[in-house]
Amino acid sequence: MEIKHAIEKAKQNDQMAFNYLLDRFWNDVYGFQLKRTENENDAEDITIQTFSKAFDKIETYKEEYEFKTWLLTISKNLHIDLLRKQKSSFSNTTIKNDNDEYYDIVDESPSPEDDLITEQNLAKLLRDIKKLKPHYQEVINLRYFQELSYLEISDQLNEPINNVKVKLLRAKKLLAEIIKKK
Repeated sequence: MEIKHAIEKAKQNDQMAFNYLLDRFWNDVYGFQLKRTENENDAEDITIQTFSKAFDKIETYKEEYEFKTWLLTISKNLHIDLLRKQKSSFSNTTIKNDNDEYYDIVDESPSPEDDLITEQNLAKLLRDIKKLKPHYQEVINLRYFQELSYLEISDQLNEPINNVKVKLLRAKKLLAEIIKKK
């Protein structure tokens, strides 16, 4: 699929076109943010927000500009907004003591629900899903195991619906990569 064609299809709300554009430009935007933030989680969050905002405002894209440049501009502005927000919240917060810190420890052991699943392919898929970052695990669980709609997931996670769609697209892509490696 050609980029210009994908953009036109995306403007018509074609999900395959969104998926193509996400796959095509994810590494560009993520790499750009990784250099700026020097933090994988922040870079990933800003990249998700970038695609969410871009897909939400795709009809405003003007073809005289490169699509990648348009995405990177959105991404840069989101990062600047984040820095401003952090700066203002930093000046309004008190110093937290070290006891307030906690660490996420990924639990690799199977849950009781996993033990009940006898079908080998489903158990394998669940193990592969557990290799994803927790926020990707959560969105896959809500969509495919709890069968919630995008709107319901959006409400539960308190995130815009386009963020949910982009996270789900990215989670599916990463899961496919994990499965292919085997």
